[in-house]
Amino acid sequence: MQEPLDSYPISQDLLEKQKQYQEDQEPQPKTLTKAKNKRVALLPLIFLIYFHVSGGPYGQESVVGAAGPFFAILGFIAFPLLWSAPEALITAELSTAFPNNGGFVIWAHAAFGPFWGHLIGSWKFFSGVINLATFPGLCIGYVESIGPGLVSSTLTRFSVVFFSTSILSLMNFTGLHVVAYASIPLAILSLLPFLALSFIAIPQIDPSRWVVVNQVGKDKEWKRFFNSLLWNLNSWDSVSTIVGEIKKPEQTLPKALVSSMGLTSIAYLIPLLACIGAIKIDLDDWIDGYYAVIAEDIAGPWLKRMIKLGSVISGCGLFQAQLSSCSYQLQGMADLGILPRVFGKRSAFFDTPWVGIVLSTFIGLVVSALRLQNLRIAVNFLYSMGMFLEFGSFLWLRVKFPEAARPFKVPVGLYGLIAMCSFPCVVLLYLIFVAGLGVYLLCSALTLLGIVFYFLMGVFKSNMLLDFNNNEKKLVDDNMGHYEKIVK
Repeated sequence: MQEPLDSYPISQDLLEKQKQYQEDQEPQPKTLTKAKNKRVALLPLIFLIYFHVSGGPYGQESVVGAAGPFFAILGFIAFPLLWSAPEALITAELSTAFPNNGGFVIWAHAAFGPFWGHLIGSWKFFSGVINLATFPGLCIGYVESIGPGLVSSTLTRFSVVFFSTSILSLMNFTGLHVVAYASIPLAILSLLPFLALSFIAIPQIDPSRWVVVNQVGKDKEWKRFFNSLLWNLNSWDSVSTIVGEIKKPEQTLPKALVSSMGLTSIAYLIPLLACIGAIKIDLDDWIDGYYAVIAEDIAGPWLKRMIKLGSVISGCGLFQAQLSSCSYQLQGMADLGILPRVFGKRSAFFDTPWVGIVLSTFIGLVVSALRLQNLRIAVNFLYSMGMFLEFGSFLWLRVKFPEAARPFKVPVGLYGLIAMCSFPCVVLLYLIFVAGLGVYLLCSALTLLGIVFYFLMGVFKSNMLLDFNNNEKKLVDDNMGHYEKIVK
């Protein structure tokens, strides 16, 4: 019979004790933030995670253009196993062990202290809001395809971005469960054009095209290949920032991650195999948006318009999911006491983190207006830095608290976990190494900004210039009925 958790020695650097108790026998502890809205159930969570990660094959084309059909197909088979699965498993274990909004911020804080929690929060937040700026561009592209020249002026372009962003942001105000349920029809509608495209392409498929490795006069672009693969298959940990809003996360989250991974893999592989097999390959053609051209060649202009409309629908889902992750991350950091209490303010009517929503939307609009280059590479760079810290936090928490309660636990030992994290770390190192000077300067400046902000918040807190929660020493979990006491 297993000994109670109180009998295990726990490091005084983090955890004094972790005590389980029966919900009907013990009084409920006061929560950090108690949601009034409905919690997110399994089915809508699957589709919300799908939009956190993918949103469909839109943007997949550049992987083929960078390395050719064989390596593109191999990448979308191997990468989910070697990259997505480890990230999803880590998310499932740590999110169910620390089921509070904030996710990876709490994990790094628990493993290494508040500075590292703030740093990973800065990297992931900047990565998220920069990513937000890329989605309104889909609306621009669709408007231009309907009427060339309609958004030629800077003012008109920004107006389209501003109104599309504002309208999309309003849905986040109404509740995370609304965003999650809206993800279901958005996913179906955005995937229907690819289902039609794949079905029509079947009679024209030549399997020999799947194994084409080289094209005469075309060199492999491995930097673009891995950046595009990562951009299409990352962010499985984004759901960790909203875990406090999930219904029974210890049961729901692992199932949702597995199901969403299957949906994402199918959504990528089927149209990829169909389109590569059905047309003559010229790698120079395979850039973002090429699926619409293929659709027109195979089926006609009607399917091209459907693909373009589907990209806008997908962009709406991506924007909603990313915005929810960013805003609830800020709320979680405020609950933890890393950010001022104002960042955690919720709407009195909808009970949503309205300050986080407004701030994330505003920064996304500013980045979009600046029209910076290499946004995808910058997103991947910041995300990669955060993932290094996340992998380290995961491994160190296993060493530091081997007997802490983990409702879901990756069923391998420490050396197996190190091996599991090895391939993702090699990919991250490569992407950081080849990022380029402009990305280095931008990301270094954002990192420095995050560090300065951390120490500035420390000054404000010590001098009581701003109101902070005093929760850095305590994380309370309503769902499982246990708590972890964090000691600096």
